[in-house]
Amino acid sequence: MDRLTLRVPPDLIRRFDAAAASKGGRSRLLRRLMEEAAKAPFPEPLQAPSGRLEAKLGLRLTFADLAVLEREAASRGQSRTQWAVALIRARLHGRPQLNPDEAITFVEVQRELRRIGVNINQIARALNTAVMEGAVLDLEVAQLAAYSTEIRAHLIGVRDAFEGNLAYWAPGP
Repeated sequence: MDRLTLRVPPDLIRRFDAAAASKGGRSRLLRRLMEEAAKAPFPEPLQAPSGRLEAKLGLRLTFADLAVLEREAASRGQSRTQWAVALIRARLHGRPQLNPDEAITFVEVQRELRRIGVNINQIARALNTAVMEGAVLDLEVAQLAAYSTEIRAHLIGVRDAFEGNLAYWAPGP
């Protein structure tokens, strides 16, 4: 359904609300006035398209709760709507919900792991094709072990970040 937003002076909205109170409320009266103005019946609502559905959820919060929500969202670099959607998705799907900074960091970690993987492939290829003796071979094997340790550390860091993210969205004690 389409939405119409309109700014009116406070006095006009008070008078309109008074008139609309006996006619089913603001929205109903506006629809009726629009139908009369257009001289056409109001069409039946369209069926939601199959596939991905998008819906809107409205919430009413106390000013105190809204202030806390806005502070929490701002601390994560999100709008209050983004924060609320992330909370709902985290609880519904049990997957991490990354804020913009976390997403950038995650992409950087992925790039770094790819770089390390390329280096390991180069070392492995060199070990397979070259005949190396003594110290040279030991140096290459040591470098390969260092890369392996670095990859494990990055993977542990990624796992810890995801676990921390999930813990953030989990219900409190």
